[in-house]
Amino acid sequence: MCGRFSFTLSDKIIEERFDVDIEDEEIIPRFNCAPSQKLAVITSDNQRKLSFYKWGLVPSWAKDISIGNKMINAKAETIFEKPSFRNAIKSRRCLVPADSFYEWKQDKEKTPYRILLKNEVPFAMAGIWETWKDTEGKPLHTFSIITTEANEMMKEIHERMPLILQRNDEKKWLNSKNETEIKSLLIPFPSELMTAYPISKLVNSAANNSAEIQKPV
Repeated sequence: MCGRFSFTLSDKIIEERFDVDIEDEEIIPRFNCAPSQKLAVITSDNQRKLSFYKWGLVPSWAKDISIGNKMINAKAETIFEKPSFRNAIKSRRCLVPADSFYEWKQDKEKTPYRILLKNEVPFAMAGIWETWKDTEGKPLHTFSIITTEANEMMKEIHERMPLILQRNDEKKWLNSKNETEIKSLLIPFPSELMTAYPISKLVNSAANNSAEIQKPV
C-alpha cells in the first residue's frame, strides 16, 4: 500500500518540474503526508495548477464520507472493475507529486523506510479523484493513490508500492481516453532507478512533520 509520503519542494521546483503556476498558494513543506489531509494534486481537468484534495476517495454516490478512510489506495489490478473506482479511472485521473514515500518492513521492529528515486528528483504518483456533495450541495474533493505489485527492490520491504509514472507518461495519464493505453501505464516503476534506507519511527505519527523524519538511522 501507500500510506505516507513527502512533498517538500520549493515553489520554483514545483513549477518547473510539474508545469504548473503557483500564484497565491502558500506551499508548506510536508515531510509526513498522511490520509485525511488536504494535499496537492494535479487533476485531469485543471492541469496548470495545484489543487488541494483530501486523501481518501469518497465516491459521488457514497452516503457517508467515512468510506474515504478505507479508500486511500486503489489496486491497479482491479481498478477497472471495483464500483468505487471504475468511473474515476476512466475520466478523473490525477498526479500526486512527491519527492519520496514511506513504507514499513514487516520485521520484528516494523522498520520504516524512506523510498525515493536514485537521482533524488521529484516524481508523480498516479491517482484518481472524485467530488462528493453533502445534503446542502457543498462539494468535497478527494483522491486515492493507485498501487501496484512491488518491483524487485521494494519486495525486500513490502509487497505493494505506489504507481510511480515515468515523466513522459504523465500527460498521457491525465489525458488519455483509451482504456488499453491507460492499462499499459499500470506497471511498477523500474527497480534500478530507486533506492531506500531505514528512517526514524518519528514517521509513525502523522503529527510529526519535520526533516528529522527523513534522516537515515
